[in-house]
Order: sequence, then structure tokens, then C-alpha cells
Amino acid sequence: MELRVLNYFLMAAREENITKAAQLLHVTQPTLSRQLMQLEEELGVKLFQRSNHCIVLTEEGMLLKRRAQELISLAEKTRQDLMQKDTELTGEISIGCGELQSVDFLAKLLARFQTENPLVQINIFSGNADSIKERIENGLLDMGLLPEPVDMTKYAFLHVPQRETWGVLVHKDSELAEKQAVSPPDLLNAPLMISNRDLVQGLIANWFGVNFDDLHIVCRYNLLYNAAILVRNKIGAAICIQLDCSYAETVFVPFSPPIESGSVLVWKKDQMTSPTTAAFLEYSQKYVKSIFENTI
Repeated sequence: MELRVLNYFLMAAREENITKAAQLLHVTQPTLSRQLMQLEEELGVKLFQRSNHCIVLTEEGMLLKRRAQELISLAEKTRQDLMQKDTELTGEISIGCGELQSVDFLAKLLARFQTENPLVQINIFSGNADSIKERIENGLLDMGLLPEPVDMTKYAFLHVPQRETWGVLVHKDSELAEKQAVSPPDLLNAPLMISNRDLVQGLIANWFGVNFDDLHIVCRYNLLYNAAILVRNKIGAAICIQLDCSYAETVFVPFSPPIESGSVLVWKKDQMTSPTTAAFLEYSQKYVKSIFENTI
């Protein structure tokens, strides 16, 4: 598969019309149709359902669309990395991060680094830990800011000094909203929403002191914003970390005994990185060390 043909495919998939896609690509309609048919022959699958007026992706076509977007992004990232100058850092650093207090630390770190290296661009991908790790594995992200607990087997990592406080997000009318803190007996029979990460579920089950299956879980989520809307509609209490933001009609109540966890900046072990990424990682390590030594 050529990148050029994948770009043709993505344009056709977006426009759902061969004629319009050909015009935008500045090629003739027969040329585009021939390229798409050859791509289908190469892959041995049908990518489009065709009619007189439009084309629609098949299931195989939707899979290729997702993969093609990743390949094009990776190719562009590689091109930018190779174009970096020796005299001054340029290019892009791609970082994934979830909904964490530690993003504030990352922002301060990036601001300092970019002040010294103004030609460097930052690409931030927001998602949960699993999606970030997947994109690191596929080469689409240089690194990720992940909440602990996290499996570090494949990664080099740097502990972030900022801590995360665990508790529950409850509706403002809930009896729990009046408490200064909640303990396991307060929540044992309550309808709960929790992260779909297995490591988080284990952490919470240990805090409760029961098997995870004994908890009344009504919903699993991956990002807190949507869970907060469910809390607002009184579906349950969301087990989560405290963030520097508020959600309408909800209250965050910390755990007692308290749970605090850290965050880590991770990147793949034993992997060649661009000069810009390598410089940022070295800068990050020195920055964190200076914080722990109170030199900033």
C-alpha cells in the first residue's frame, strides 16, 4: 500500500462521492476509481458499497480507514523528526494524557521547555490509559502521562511529583455530599461507577476490603466528564480522582482512609527517539530532580 493511495482512499471515504473526491485530489474520476479498485484487489476485500450517487464504507473499509489515518499520522511524524536541524530544536513532541491533576505539572514543564525551544510544537492527545498506551505502542505518541497503578513492563518512566486524591463524585442532594470524607461502609451497597481499568478496580477493591464482584457496580467509564453527567442524573456515585474543575450539581468527597496515587511520564524502553523528544526527556528528568531537591 502506498501512502498516496491511502490518502486517495481517505478522501473518498470522507466525501462519500468519487467525483467530488477526485476534484479535491486534482485527479480524474477514472484515475481515482482505478486506484481504489486496485487497492481492493491488493487487499482482497471490498472497501465500499457503491451506488449511483454515493459510496459507503464496508466494515473492512472502516477498519482500513482507522489504520490508514494512523499510518498517515506516523509518516508525517517521521518526516518532521527527520527534518530537524542540528543547530536548533524543531519538530513536534506528541504526548498523551488523561484527566489528571498532574496535567498541571506537565503544562508547567512544557512551558519551561518551550520557552527555551520556541520552534518545538506540542501535540496533546487526550484519552484514557489504555488508548494512550496503544498509541505509544503504534508509534503515534512519543510518551504518555499515566495515572498509577500502571504496568511498567514495557516502559521507561519518570515519576511526577504531583499526587492524585481518590474519592467519589456524588450528586449534591446525596447524603454523602454532606460528609467530609466517605469510608467503605458508606459505599458498600451504593450504586457505583468506576474506571474500566483492571488495575484501578483492584486498587478500589483493596480499599473496600472485599472482592470486586461484591460491589454494586452500575457503570464502567473511561473518562470522567461523561460519568459526571451520569452522576448529575443520579445514576450512581463515580469513584474517581479529584480534579481542578467542578461539574454542575455534583460534589467530590475524598476517601477515608485516604487513597493517594502518583502519575508517571512513560515512553517505550530501548527505542530510538528524535533529537527533540530525547532533549525533552532529558530536560524532564532534570526538572523533576530539581523539584525533589527544591532547587526551583
